[in-house]
Amino acid sequence: MRSFTEEPTDLGAYGPLFDENGRRFTVLSARTQKNVVVVRLAEVTSREGAEELRGRELFVDRSVLPEEDEDEFYEADLVGLSARTVAGEEVGTVVAIHDFGAGTILEIAGEGRASVMIPFSEAAVPAVDLSAQVLTVEPVAAGLEGSDDEEGDEGDPRP
Repeated sequence: MRSFTEEPTDLGAYGPLFDENGRRFTVLSARTQKNVVVVRLAEVTSREGAEELRGRELFVDRSVLPEEDEDEFYEADLVGLSARTVAGEEVGTVVAIHDFGAGTILEIAGEGRASVMIPFSEAAVPAVDLSAQVLTVEPVAAGLEGSDDEEGDEGDPRP
């Protein structure tokens, strides 16, 4: 399995896992192996049963998750938020969250244009307002615009 918990082997620490159909799974053991977690589930007793779960998403009930700190967010809370620049211009909607190993990246899709990927850092995303369903993007820090003091090669005094 691929774990989204802070400690990958904590998959079962929050209680049973559920699939989209409400089927319940109890984690008996979990250990890391390379970039995945090898999990033994009480309800899965054969290789065929395990194969049936391939590609299936498993969840815990939101009520068992710990409260997040002020600067922490659950991915499920960020997907679907409207993204606006600090000037109030619409950028798009957060459609996915990625982590390729160098930090969290937000994928934002705007109507009629290709999606953009921006770092989920305090500089690029200075504010997240879950109650208003909006996150604020600083365009220069997010890589959406160049800074005003950038100059082309013509203005570069170096040879």
